Amino acid sequence: MWEEHQPVFGYSIDGDRHLNITNRCTLQCDHCPKYSGTWQYASHNLRLLREPTVSELIDAVGNPAVWNEVVFSGFGEPTLRLYDVLEVSRRVHERGGRVRLETDGLANLFFGRDITPDLEGNVDTLVVGLKAHNSETYERLCKPKMSNAYEAVVDFVERARDFVPQVVVTAMSDIPDVDLEACRELAHQLNVGFAPRAIRHSC
Repeated sequence: MWEEHQPVFGYSIDGDRHLNITNRCTLQCDHCPKYSGTWQYASHNLRLLREPTVSELIDAVGNPAVWNEVVFSGFGEPTLRLYDVLEVSRRVHERGGRVRLETDGLANLFFGRDITPDLEGNVDTLVVGLKAHNSETYERLCKPKMSNAYEAVVDFVERARDFVPQVVVTAMSDIPDVDLEACRELAHQLNVGFAPRAIRHSC
């Protein structure tokens, strides 16, 4: 049962264990449920009254070896807590688990440095929200809080290939203004995977 005020730090979907570590974000996407008044996802309330500690996140994972992947996701940008992500990831790997990081790809812009080397050995799968096929559409739909965001996402993907075994970019499949084939072609040029996503899976 969904409980309005009970924080959910971890939740399970299709054999993966998702960690909800922050509600803060570097985007203000039109399609994000939290901006339309709902924090519910897959029957879970993802609105955090406070951010979980590293210890609480480890507890939320349980035995990482029983999950396909431990996934940093939720209604917020995980890399805003980069060092906690890295610490949890190290502990997950020590206990035989795999890690997937779902991100908006703006960490380099946010931190003012290239953080992709930090991901090496800590992240097995990186899913980056490309969102759209060009900067104009991206800016309109996602309202980034920093300048040159789309270009930064593309650069982040290029750099991450050298440090993460599997990199996938996603784009929104049910918004007419998004040219999915152009997104797919860009992913091909970047030599990374591509996955269209419906709006409800795009945060």
